[in-house]
Amino acid sequence: MKAELLAPAGNLAKLKLALYYGADAVYLGGKSFSLRTFADNFTEEELAEGIAYAHARGKRVYVAVNIFARNADLPALEGYFRLLRELKADAVLISDPGVFALCKRTTPDLPIHISTQANTLNADSVRFWRAQGASRVVLARELSLEEIAFIHAACPDVELESFVHGAMCISYSGRCYLSDYMDGRPANRGACVQACRRGYRIQTDEGGSRDFYDVEEDGKMSYILNSKDLNMSGCLERLAEAGVCSFKIEGRMKGEFYLATVVNAYRRILDMGPSKLLTDELLSCPHRPYITAEELNGGTVSEAFESAQTGGMYDFIGIVTDMVGGNPVVEMRTRFFEGDELEILSPTSSFLKRFKVKNLRTPDGTPAPDAKLVQASYTFDCSVPLHPLDLLRRPRRN
Repeated sequence: MKAELLAPAGNLAKLKLALYYGADAVYLGGKSFSLRTFADNFTEEELAEGIAYAHARGKRVYVAVNIFARNADLPALEGYFRLLRELKADAVLISDPGVFALCKRTTPDLPIHISTQANTLNADSVRFWRAQGASRVVLARELSLEEIAFIHAACPDVELESFVHGAMCISYSGRCYLSDYMDGRPANRGACVQACRRGYRIQTDEGGSRDFYDVEEDGKMSYILNSKDLNMSGCLERLAEAGVCSFKIEGRMKGEFYLATVVNAYRRILDMGPSKLLTDELLSCPHRPYITAEELNGGTVSEAFESAQTGGMYDFIGIVTDMVGGNPVVEMRTRFFEGDELEILSPTSSFLKRFKVKNLRTPDGTPAPDAKLVQASYTFDCSVPLHPLDLLRRPRRN
């Protein structure tokens, strides 16, 4: 089986973007029952449109239903599973055994994947889920390549999915109570506020005084719970040899530029092999310092003490929404000017080609030497082939 590239889709526009840049499948959530309630997510109508859009292109859609449910959630879940079966979702992602049982009872023909939230770490757990009727298990991120290979050898009839890129959780496979404790927003029901990404200070209560001290001697805030980002782009072949059939990118709450950059890079790595050019691509969008799972299991420090996130090497200028008379219509994201040199992010042969903006104007022909209105549309003369959903970027200026 050819390895699947699985991308996040935080909304319908990102679903289309992920598929355009080469994802074989996307995972997403509805307005309820998934662990990313702060993403835009999908209404019932958007679910229907997104699944139909993907299927028309030979792609797959997996729907996250991976909250840890309470009694009050169960009646509505029955109807939700029937809806997903009717819409022909390719699978649902579940972590809660009760939700699993309800899905099997309500819609026994709806394929089930076990979410990483289930903390599946060993072969017997995989066998258990297979015996219940699961077709795929998303392995816990704490596993090493050797452990994955052992599980695959013991359970060769179960599909194994593994995260290969994106944000890591300082807690065990995301089972964290910090957000609920500090802000009253339970992470295990999709409302995580990422309290681990904040800066912290130490407070003493000695001799009646309540003093604060910086953790770092230089006086900067210290991100003592902030984890590095996962980057397994150089290990895909070894993961496939270990038995992973689906490479999963994290990021349902990430922006368009991040999504397109990462999916495009991984698609090209899978098709053509790793290269410095594509490794550098993964540095071009915002990210934390990278770590591989092998390093994580080998004892390398996984915390990113320095800061929350780097800005990347490029500014996201805009997205091509249409082509009119051979010239692009671009929805602006960052201010740009007549004469600026822009670079193309695309799954086509135009990838990395550069051009200078000439004859910048609004779509009705009004000259606009300064594209300064966010999400307004602009056009310009361009001799390099562009396509709808291509992104334009500019090297970040110091």
